Amino acid sequence: MPYALAIFDLDGTLADSFPWFLRTINDIADHFGFRRVADEDVEALRHASTREILRRLEVPLWKLPAIARHARRLKGEAAAEISLFAGVEAMLRTLARNGVQLALVTSDSEANARAKLGDAAALFSHFDCSASIFGKPAKFRRVMRRASVEPGKVIAIGDEVRDIEAARVVGIACGAVCWGYAAPAALRAHKPDHTFEHMRDISDTLRGNVGWISEA
Repeated sequence: MPYALAIFDLDGTLADSFPWFLRTINDIADHFGFRRVADEDVEALRHASTREILRRLEVPLWKLPAIARHARRLKGEAAAEISLFAGVEAMLRTLARNGVQLALVTSDSEANARAKLGDAAALFSHFDCSASIFGKPAKFRRVMRRASVEPGKVIAIGDEVRDIEAARVVGIACGAVCWGYAAPAALRAHKPDHTFEHMRDISDTLRGNVGWISEA
């Protein structure tokens, strides 16, 4: 620290989309023929890896691109139902005002991401959106090249185990938020560099410059 670039995940990290996901997942399951999620399944899935979730729900890998496209379309239609978590915009403004470049990496479309972020979208210098066969590590590398920031000054912040794993692949710090899709215990088991219990913890942790300007 101090970090010069913060790469954020969107769903479950900045946007409170988990309630929408729970309302929608079984419609998607019926459409694509994989196993429905019962209420009693949810907590166990929050402790599972992405690969384990796909196995438990019996999702064929070859269907994933079509499922992702379908989910993006539904999410775009439901943009008004998905709000940012409380404190997101103030936290992002605090980071931006203090010289931290902000990037967004998500499998959602950029149009959907900007719709969810609203005015806060203008705070981001870099977007890398939509699904990628090479996953988040490739997206992280692209963002770092565009931002011209060395790995030692970059942190990726997300709400799933795969965010921690992707950050480690490219040699950057990882921060895990406790209010998203994955259970906090599952995240802590993978020993992220930082664990954030509250939104304000992000800016508190990333502050490192003398003369840091707080958000009014």
